[in-house]
Amino acid sequence: MTDRTRELGTKPIGALLIQYAVPAIIAMTASSLYNMVDSIFIGQGVGPMAIAGLAITFPLMNLSAAFGAMVGVGTATMISVRLGQKNREEAQHFFGNSVTLNVIMGVAFMGVVLAFLNPILRFFGASDQTLPYAREYMEWILYGNVFTHLYFGLNAVLRSAGHPRTAMSATILTVLLNTCLDPLFIYGFGMGIRGAAIATVISQCVSLCWQVWIFSRSDEVVHFRRDTWQLRPHIVGGILSIGLSPFLMNACSCLVVLLINRGMVEYGGDLAVGAYGIDNRVLFLFAMIVMGFNQGMQPIAGYNYGAELHDRVQEVLWRTIGYATAVMTFGFVACELFAEAIVSAFTTDPDLIAIAAHGMRIDVALFPVIGFQMVTGNYFQSIGQAGKSIYMSLTRQLIFLLPSLLLLPHVMPVLGIDELDGIWLSLPVSDGLAALNAAVLLWLHIRALKRAGAVGNDGVVTYLATTTGTVVDSDSDGSGSAAKPRPGFHSLLRLPRRIRYFAASRVAPYIPLFSVFQHQQMPAEGDATSETT
Repeated sequence: MTDRTRELGTKPIGALLIQYAVPAIIAMTASSLYNMVDSIFIGQGVGPMAIAGLAITFPLMNLSAAFGAMVGVGTATMISVRLGQKNREEAQHFFGNSVTLNVIMGVAFMGVVLAFLNPILRFFGASDQTLPYAREYMEWILYGNVFTHLYFGLNAVLRSAGHPRTAMSATILTVLLNTCLDPLFIYGFGMGIRGAAIATVISQCVSLCWQVWIFSRSDEVVHFRRDTWQLRPHIVGGILSIGLSPFLMNACSCLVVLLINRGMVEYGGDLAVGAYGIDNRVLFLFAMIVMGFNQGMQPIAGYNYGAELHDRVQEVLWRTIGYATAVMTFGFVACELFAEAIVSAFTTDPDLIAIAAHGMRIDVALFPVIGFQMVTGNYFQSIGQAGKSIYMSLTRQLIFLLPSLLLLPHVMPVLGIDELDGIWLSLPVSDGLAALNAAVLLWLHIRALKRAGAVGNDGVVTYLATTTGTVVDSDSDGSGSAAKPRPGFHSLLRLPRRIRYFAASRVAPYIPLFSVFQHQQMPAEGDATSETT
């Protein structure tokens, strides 16, 4: 185990979070600026309909990102946990399998989408005016899809393997190249929106070559090895189970953005779609900063959870929540005060500026609580509790946002509010409900840790033996003693113990509200009291 990975379990959390988060924040901010650069050059150099066409491609981009995130985030999390468990060989196999999965998914996605691109874009809300721009841009993005998957996947592994600054540098290199190539291809070569897509793919390929060179060195904690590329069912299952949460999040985002685009077209026309595209780019900048904190937290939380250093896990969680809340509050203030000035960077069309500025002020209404919700979801994912993270993704997108998008445009006119505002309002409404949901889940989780003694006041670390529901104390002499399971809220329900055990072991991982039944052991056969206690 290298000093670079060992410090995750020994260095003070505050300094460690800054060390890992700052490069990730710079990288994620640069990644967001990378997307904004395309929008700015397209909006200023091609026109408002091109901006609307670009916005039509967002659901498809989200769907592609969903597959990439499933492999990248799943791999990064599993590598962090395995390194924390001192299992370097299995971490190596996770890395090798992730490369193979990225190639397979990248090629498959490109082939399927290219075959049905026009119908897909029409379904996503493209009109006769915006379809040519959307198709021209998306074709070239798809040609480079496999390189995009590999680029983002290897960058995630760089962070987990103790190279946060290198991951940051790779992202910055991509942004700088894209910024230089965009005007060259759009204006110099007269390629328009197609030039922006080609510049994007070229810049990612250059950074990918650097990443490949880094992972070709045998002294890296994980590196390219031929014997790790063959897919293994338990390795692939581990990657996809953890990566399922970000996949569902991005897949749900695809559905949600699709509905938003169609709602914008129906109630506001193509300019409203362009306005949402601009707002999405701007607000995504602040979300990406929070994601940078999340990426900095991920290897720290994953390593310490794997090493059973639960006090350190809790400390990095609360520090990250505080930083994320500060970032989103700043975004709220900036967008409320300077919406028109921000939008003007993307377009000179006065109608588009007015629509986008109005929508932006509505979108950020509950921005200060989003940071907490984002960090909480990433926390559960980082410690391997994929069920809770998936639950949060599904509830925010499908249970809160989707009904809001369908209902509010019809309810708002009754209150004397424009139908288009119903689409805009659905975003802050779902954000508020998602934050409340996250607060409940985190409270249940922390309560379970305290009951298990996993976060001790005297620095003695204990952990929950989740398969039996007992608590094991890791005291100074190294001996573990099984403690009697503590009674919980389930004791008030007077349910049979077998039912309580099933709820805790089978249902709670996927519907976290059932975690009130945790710490329940399976009754022994022949236990006369098992059905009455």
